[in-house]
Amino acid sequence: MTAHLVKLDSAPDLVEQVYESLLDAISEGSLAPGERLMQEDIAERLAVSRQPVLQALRLLKKDGFVLDAPGRGVLVAPLDAQWIAKVYQVRGALDALAARLAAAQRFRIDPRLLEQGRKAARGRNVKAMIDADIAFHSAIYAASGNPLIEQSAHQHWRHLRRVMGAVLQSSRQREALWDEHEAIAKAIAAGDGDRAARLIDSHSRQASDTLAGRLSQVLKTREGDKP
Repeated sequence: MTAHLVKLDSAPDLVEQVYESLLDAISEGSLAPGERLMQEDIAERLAVSRQPVLQALRLLKKDGFVLDAPGRGVLVAPLDAQWIAKVYQVRGALDALAARLAAAQRFRIDPRLLEQGRKAARGRNVKAMIDADIAFHSAIYAASGNPLIEQSAHQHWRHLRRVMGAVLQSSRQREALWDEHEAIAKAIAAGDGDRAARLIDSHSRQASDTLAGRLSQVLKTREGDKP
């Protein structure tokens, strides 16, 4: 017997494009925490119908980037230092596992990733800084040989991109971050899984403490600027 299948929406890619466009704007701060998002307004600005916008907003709500607003529409979710610390706990565990597995392969990270990261750290392009950081860690995930690590970490990076964007707009990126990355890369290439895991765990903890502390300062400053 032939199963009866319901016809699917013909434009899933459009929903993903709307989702990514809104997520980029939220991550980079052009859609600020607490800002109300209206389906009709977004559809007009992106020159799409309201249906993919509705589906994209549902996905953003499920992923914790927007919340229901009183009345109509949704609000960009507030930044939360405690939540980010929890995200870092999970990401740190994934990073440590990935580093051990990559070290077992004596994987050599492309030195151009480190060069690009240091260059971004000396510049003012926040998106370039974030992209370089993600590229470094993604290389380790890929080298682990376990695709579930990268899939799991990808969702956490979505939240971290957002807080990194907010913090980096008001602070200088330390090039010391890339000294830590280089030390991790060397331990992996040497096949020292224990050292690589320790270094990347320490790296994650320091990043968590730094970002959470600076985020709290950013949020206090924003509150002080309100009339």
